Amino acid sequence: MSFVAILGSGALGGAVAHALALRERVDEVRLIDNQPSVARGKALDILQSSPIDGFSTRVTSAESIDSAAGAAVIVVADNAADNAEYGGETGLAVLRRIAAIEGQAPIVCAGASQRPLIGRAVTELRVRTNRIVGSAPFALESALRALAGLALDGTGTEVALRIVGVPPRDAVVGWEEGSVGGQPLSAHLPAHTIAGLSARIPGLWPPGPFALGAACARVVEALAAGSRRTYSCFVAIDAGPVRAAVASMPLQFQPGSVKRVLEPALTRLERTRLENALEA
Repeated sequence: MSFVAILGSGALGGAVAHALALRERVDEVRLIDNQPSVARGKALDILQSSPIDGFSTRVTSAESIDSAAGAAVIVVADNAADNAEYGGETGLAVLRRIAAIEGQAPIVCAGASQRPLIGRAVTELRVRTNRIVGSAPFALESALRALAGLALDGTGTEVALRIVGVPPRDAVVGWEEGSVGGQPLSAHLPAHTIAGLSARIPGLWPPGPFALGAACARVVEALAAGSRRTYSCFVAIDAGPVRAAVASMPLQFQPGSVKRVLEPALTRLERTRLENALEA
C-alpha cells in the first residue's frame, strides 16, 4: 500500500494531510512529528471529518523520521512545536536523515520559505535535482489566476499562466503566453490591468497554509502517479559544486521524479528579468 509521509504536523503539515485525504488519490497519509500527541491528534481530527467530507483515505501518525522509509512521496512541512517551516540547519538535518533512510522517494518542500533548503540539499547533500522540488509557487500561481479571472469577470479555472523566477520580488509572469478560454490573455486584459496584477504579487506572498497545502497535494499526486499537467515549482536548475540556482520553473512530473523542466515562452524583457533572478 502506497503512502505519503509528511514531516511536521504544524498548520502547514496538517493542511497538506487534509488536502491529500480529501482528494483520495493516495492510500495513506502519514503525519510524522517529534510532538507525537499533536500529530496523533491532527490525524484523528482529519479522520473524524471523513463521514462529512466523504473520503476513505487512511490518516496515521508517527514520531520517528524513520517511518518515512518506503514512502511514495515525502513532504517537508513545519514543526508542530512552533508552526515554523523546516529550514536552515534544522531543515538540512531533516533532509540528511531522509537521505540516509530513503534514497529514492521524491521530496516536496511545501513551505514558502524553503527555497534555500532545496539549494542546500542539492549542493551539500547531493540530492538529485529531479528528486526535490518546492510547491509554493504553484499556490501563488493559483491566486494570480483567480485575480485574473475576476479582472475578466469570469473564473480563474479558465485562466492559464505561469510564474517563474523567484517570488515575490523577482517573480516573472508569462503574460504573453497566458490564455483564457483558449484566447491570448493579453488580448482580453489591457496593459494597465496586467501591470496592476503583477504589482499585487508581493502582497500574495507567502500564501497561507491552506493554499500551500492544496498546491502541495496536487504536486504530490503528480509525483506519485504522474501527470500531463504543467506545474510551476521551485527546482534547482543549475547545480554547481558550491551553488544551485533555485527558481520557479514549469515542470512536468512522472512517477517518482521530475520528468522535464520546460523552457517558458517569455518576452525579451521577461527573459531578462528571469536571468537576473537566477544570477542573484
